[in-house]
Amino acid sequence: MPKKATVERAHRDARQGKSASTQAGEFVREQIDNIRAGRHGARSTKQAIAIGLSEARRAGVKLPPPRRGRTSAATRRKARHDAAQARSGTRHSPSRRRSQATTKALRREPTSTASRSALSRQARQAARRRSPAQRSASARKAAATRRRRATKSSRS
Repeated sequence: MPKKATVERAHRDARQGKSASTQAGEFVREQIDNIRAGRHGARSTKQAIAIGLSEARRAGVKLPPPRRGRTSAATRRKARHDAAQARSGTRHSPSRRRSQATTKALRREPTSTASRSALSRQARQAARRRSPAQRSASARKAAATRRRRATKSSRS
């Protein structure tokens, strides 16, 4: 269950017109913080990110499921289910036994998956999977965003 502050930050990002992945980043950040604080662990950095994305979808972030060929059918199905849960609006309390089993399993996992080096390694791997053209395009987009922000701040 994400913290109220995390959900509010994601909603603020949505109001500001930021992308779904930026909104979801708030939930991923919360997971990383939880692991670092020792509240639970994760088998891998990817798992920590996946938990955060799942929470984001359930909180109503309009994050599309991963494309075919990227992940397993089960992962895509889970992503669609999470999005549907958010749209349904009805909240039923989760099974206590199942919830505790999940928490207990996560507590047994290592916390080193949220270390700076592990996150850095994951980010580099993710960047390597993108083509040079994609990386260049996102860099140009970031530069344009910085330019817009700079001109806005100089006006006020």
